[in-house]
This record gives sequence, structure tokens and C-alpha cells, in this order.
Amino acid sequence: MADEQSRTTDIVPGPGGVMTDEVGVVTGELTLRTELADGQVTVRVQYRDADEWYTVTGGRGPLADPADLDTVHAIAAGLLHRPEG
Repeated sequence: MADEQSRTTDIVPGPGGVMTDEVGVVTGELTLRTELADGQVTVRVQYRDADEWYTVTGGRGPLADPADLDTVHAIAAGLLHRPEG
């Protein structure tokens, strides 16, 4: 998609993991990706270095200003990256 933008960060979620729409809870070393396409932002995770991406439950919605993608990604990473529990 020509207007797609994304940001990625490696994370380690807390003991409860990250709930996803496709497979339920994922845990361990993950990569977080925040994507913006056609005015919609979607937050996804994958097991680090895997091929499959999973949508974080509740992690999609409209984003009026593409300049806010960095902020949305930083907030998602701040909420989900909990290596200390």
C-alpha cells in the first residue's frame, strides 16, 4: 500500500503477555509494530523474528493526523513493554 507507514520496537511484555485477536495471549520476546494505512492505525505483535503478525486486541482505530503515528507507537510500547513484570 503506497500510503502505509509503520514503526517497530522489540518488547518483552509482563507476565500476562499481550492479548491478540487471532491467537489469544502471546508472551516472551516480541516485536511490536504500529501501522498506519488509509487513516487507520493498527498495533500488531509477532514473536521476535517470526513471520506471523497478530493484531493486539483493541489495537486499531482511526488516526486523523499521520504525524501522530510516532506518539501512538510510543504509547503502545510504553504500555506493553514490561520486562520487570
